[in-house]
Amino acid sequence: MTLPIEVLTGAVRGGTSILYASVGESIAETAGVVNLGTEGSMLAGALAGYAITANTGNPWVGVLAGAVAGGALAFVHAFFVLHRGANQLATGLVVLFLGLGLTSLFGAAFVSRQIHSFTAWDVPVLSKIPWVGEILFQHDPLTYLSFVLVPVTWFVLQRTGIGLLVRGAGERSEVLATYGHDVRLVQYLAVVTGGLLAGIGGAQLSTAYANSWFENMTQGRGFVAVAVVIFAARRPLAAMGGSYLFGAALALSPALQARGWAINQFALDSLPYLAVIVVLVLLGKKRAAEAPEGLQKVFELSTS
Repeated sequence: MTLPIEVLTGAVRGGTSILYASVGESIAETAGVVNLGTEGSMLAGALAGYAITANTGNPWVGVLAGAVAGGALAFVHAFFVLHRGANQLATGLVVLFLGLGLTSLFGAAFVSRQIHSFTAWDVPVLSKIPWVGEILFQHDPLTYLSFVLVPVTWFVLQRTGIGLLVRGAGERSEVLATYGHDVRLVQYLAVVTGGLLAGIGGAQLSTAYANSWFENMTQGRGFVAVAVVIFAARRPLAAMGGSYLFGAALALSPALQARGWAINQFALDSLPYLAVIVVLVLLGKKRAAEAPEGLQKVFELSTS
C-alpha cells in the first residue's frame, strides 16, 4: 500500500469516531447549545460499548449501550444548562470530568478483556475499485453508517420541519415560542441526540478502531469534534472533511514510522492537534461570527 492510500484510508478509519461526535455537536449547536462535554459522552460511549460487547458478545448491542451512555451524559449537561441556567461552557467541562471519572472507575475491570469486535467488511464490487475501493469501501459497518449519517443529517436540518424547529431554537427562539413551540424541549432533544451520536463515536473507537479499552482512550477527540464544528460552521459535510483531516494526521505518524522516516515521535503525535489549532486560527473568528444567535449570546456572556 502506497503512503497516500495508507494515509487516506487511515483518515477514514481514524476520523469516523470524531465524525459521529461532530455531527452530533452540529445538531446541538444549531439549536443554540454548545456542549464541551462531548469528550465525556465519547468516553462513556467507548466504555459502555466495550463493556456490553464483552458481556454479550454482540458489538451491535454494545453500540446501542454506547449511544445510551453518551446520551445520558448529554442529558445531564442539558438539564443544568436549560433547567438551571448554568453556564454552558463551564457545565460542559464539568460533564467532561464526570465522564472521565466514571469511566476510569468502572472501566478498570475491562482493560484486559477481549471482545468480539467489529471487523472490516469489503463492499462487493466497490471495494475492488483502484484507490477509491481501498480508501472508502474496506471498513467496519459503523464507518459505512457514518457515510449515510452525514447527508441524512443535512437533509433533516435543512429540508424538513424538524430541522426548521432546531434552527429556530438556535436562531430565533422567541419567534419559535411565539408560534407555540417548546424551545426548551427542542434544545433538550438536540443536545441528547448529539450525545447519542458522540456515544456511538466512542463505541466505534473502542469496538471497531482500537478494539480495546483503556483509561481516557478518546485522548481529546471530543474537543477536536467541537473544534471541527466551529470551523465547519455546523455543516455536516464540512464536518466530515474536518474529521478526516484529523484522522489523516493520526494515520501519518505510523505510516512514516513504518517507512523508516527519522522524525521525532512526539512531534508526530502532536501533528493532529496542531492541524486543528492552525485551522481554528485561520477560520475560527470568521466562523464564530456565523454562529446562530443563541450561540453568540453564550460566548458573549462567557466573556463579560
